[in-house]
Amino acid sequence: MKLSQTVLVIGASRGLGLEFVRQYRDAGDRVIATARDDEGFERLRGLGAKPLRVDVADPASVSGLSWQLDGEEIDVALYVAGVIDRGNATTPPTQQAFDHLMHTNVLGLMQVLPQVMPMVEAAGGMFGALSSAMSQIGPVPGSNSWLYRVSKAALNMAVSSARFDYPKATLVALDPGWVQTDMGGGAAPLTAEASVRGLRAVLASLTPDDNGQLIHHDGRRASSW
Repeated sequence: MKLSQTVLVIGASRGLGLEFVRQYRDAGDRVIATARDDEGFERLRGLGAKPLRVDVADPASVSGLSWQLDGEEIDVALYVAGVIDRGNATTPPTQQAFDHLMHTNVLGLMQVLPQVMPMVEAAGGMFGALSSAMSQIGPVPGSNSWLYRVSKAALNMAVSSARFDYPKATLVALDPGWVQTDMGGGAAPLTAEASVRGLRAVLASLTPDDNGQLIHHDGRRASSW
């Protein structure tokens, strides 16, 4: 790994994205990060990151990412943006809820990859998209956060399929665990600091054999499915 890297964090207004920025900056890396609002933009500036204005839920906004990056070579790129739902399979989601969640969790990623991956490949770098253990097919005790589970499974497929199109970089899905954020709540066993520290160690340990996998914050490798 290089002594100093260029790191891109997409969805860094708060939570895990902001913690990624903080830890990579503390390690001496150059960080470019996106925020969707003025408050997030100023938080990133205060941490010493280069802030960009991008809202991944808005296709028109995210489509301008590549020209804002202006030909950078990126060692580590992270797609952290995400939202969750609290519904279950007894009630169908509304079209508005489906569009908002799928735009943020899946379509945003699918619009980002063609813009960012050539810059990651130029550096021989890596791209990590935050997923969830809830995205894996297997015994599920309940269908709470049904739409969220569906979206993260779709994200896993996007990562697994896209790896063939970008052979000069490593592309993975990352499970941060159950984290004390506004999404995870105060009862979660992991702090944002601990989760991100684990995920940074995972990213530093990646090999080409990891391409397309879902990797947990503690380093366990798993099939995306």
